[in-house]
Amino acid sequence: MFANSNILVINCGSSSLKFSLMDAITGETFADGIAERLMTADASIKINITDNHHQLSLNAPFDHKMAIEQLVHALTQANLIKQISAIGHRVVHGGEQYSQPILITDSIKQTITELSKLAPLHNPANLIGIEAAQLTFKQLPQVAIFDTAFHQTMPEKAYMYALPYELYQQHSVRKYGFHGTSHYFVSKQAAKQLNKPIEQCSFISAHLGNGCSVTAIKNGQSVDSSMGFTPLEGVMMGTRSGSIDPGIIFYLVDQLDYSLNEVNQLLNKKSGLLGLSTLSNDCRTLEQAATSANDKKSRLATLALTVFCYQIAKSIASFSASLTNLDGLIFTGGIGENSTFVREQVLTHLSLLNFHIDNSKNKIIRLGGSGNICQTNSRPCLVIPTNEEWVIAEQTYALLQKNIQG
Repeated sequence: MFANSNILVINCGSSSLKFSLMDAITGETFADGIAERLMTADASIKINITDNHHQLSLNAPFDHKMAIEQLVHALTQANLIKQISAIGHRVVHGGEQYSQPILITDSIKQTITELSKLAPLHNPANLIGIEAAQLTFKQLPQVAIFDTAFHQTMPEKAYMYALPYELYQQHSVRKYGFHGTSHYFVSKQAAKQLNKPIEQCSFISAHLGNGCSVTAIKNGQSVDSSMGFTPLEGVMMGTRSGSIDPGIIFYLVDQLDYSLNEVNQLLNKKSGLLGLSTLSNDCRTLEQAATSANDKKSRLATLALTVFCYQIAKSIASFSASLTNLDGLIFTGGIGENSTFVREQVLTHLSLLNFHIDNSKNKIIRLGGSGNICQTNSRPCLVIPTNEEWVIAEQTYALLQKNIQG
């Protein structure tokens, strides 16, 4: 048995490192923060410990290992470093190999490296965080929690593409789905709010942020999700196009002389809300611009938001085909939790599924609030703040306790 249930959660990107020290059982957070713009002259790190906020602005290249060293220093000063029982790491892609958390070993790191071909922007960055943490916390167990794991319950009819079968057999080309820890967390919270066992609940969950995904959850398990082989598929997002006619790619290359790298950058970094509005990938900026006096700015901001909300509603409606009953809709993520406008616009398209918004309820739920925003004669639509860090901490602790018990 561990002395406590405190887990340090690490979510590492190519130039960033987010962290949170929390009690896996209660969800209480003792420290959190983020290191950003790593390996540049503008690197910075913010560390929040209880009521104290530590922020460092660094004037030299600063890597992930040094960021963890700064975190260790701050936790040591706050007498928290010895309270850590284990490290839980977010890993984006687990392929078909991993549907559950797993203790990190050299062979597991090698598999995560091999899976980098499926997530070249994410898995290598996740490994950087793992190796930096292993150097600093040599004696502590380290666990990988995979973003794709929750979606491994999808049936073949949901995850197979209509491509030659050997592409799946030989190269693992299939839908995987992402944001798994978020969809898992909010569906459990929704079941609690409805006072039903999660195994008896079916939801459609919309995680809306800079990245967006919609997931159909049947009896507590993912049965379909909008993101696919990569996080590019599905509804439009902050800078990602979402699903488009694949023929557009050939047109860009053959007729407009785009290189494949330029197409990749276009679809991932220059499209979505940013591309359509020509203004911003931030929903708040676009909502404000939509009411501005600048006709062109207002028109394009409105267009981007209108297409965004319509695509989300279409995805939600289409996923009703995956379910035999529907207990409710869930909004989560930065936009889903805070944009009363987006929630209202999405729900206006879903009256056929018996979703009818209560505007007064919708307007008061923001900034971390939660609750049902629909009328009493409507199916529930629940706004639930996500907490992926708690899922990672909880699953890390549960795995290690299970290993100890035998």
